[in-house]
Amino acid sequence: MDKTLLKGLMVLESITEAENRARTVDEVAARVGLTRSNTHRTLQTLMHAGYIEKDVNNGYRGTIKLMGLGVRQLARLDVRQFAAPFMHALADATGETVHLSVLDGIDVVYIDKIDSPQPVRAYSMVGGRAPAYAVATGKALLAHAPEGYLARYAAQLTLHTPRTAGTLAALEAELAQTVRTGYAVNTGEWRDGVGGIASAVFDGLDRPIAALGISGPIGRLPATRIAELAPLVVHNANQLSLAMGARCIPRAA
Repeated sequence: MDKTLLKGLMVLESITEAENRARTVDEVAARVGLTRSNTHRTLQTLMHAGYIEKDVNNGYRGTIKLMGLGVRQLARLDVRQFAAPFMHALADATGETVHLSVLDGIDVVYIDKIDSPQPVRAYSMVGGRAPAYAVATGKALLAHAPEGYLARYAAQLTLHTPRTAGTLAALEAELAQTVRTGYAVNTGEWRDGVGGIASAVFDGLDRPIAALGISGPIGRLPATRIAELAPLVVHNANQLSLAMGARCIPRAA
């Protein structure tokens, strides 16, 4: 084991643990259990490498270079690699088809799924698309889209069934409800007779990166069943968010 490298990493971790302030040499030394001179040499090495900097009060803090390392690592996390246990938990608990979706413009793309064992089930395919504003996973993601995102696509809103929210105002009202409850519902808005429940998944920067949800025939998803299953959907989406490095658990159902 390279003890010098280990000391350097310990010092670097100590610097990044201090929220919204720099740490002095003495604070870092006490934190990692090194002598002051050893700590100072390690700090100088990290400064030379560009990972920390000294402020006007001679305190040490991380640089944007250090932040860049973390952001690049977060970008490498493939949500599909982490989603499997939560998708299987939902599939086992509900008996319905489970979808993992991402947002692409005004559509969602299904990036993974587990089919329901039921003879009558929701039809979809990995790589398939659906209008985000008319399916549960899409609405779960649109509810957390940046301000002005929906307005760019207002002209593309189409009535696929009589239940589709065909105006921006109607959709925004529904998405506000999704934010409050933590989950979105589809009541046959994309395909007649097919409904769903979904909740957003967040990454280590607390950005919505995917949505986890279930789909099935409306006959198996009446309001009472939705109320029963929504907490399960939200719980598994929350746990996936934590696995992806989210700093806090989103709102529960």
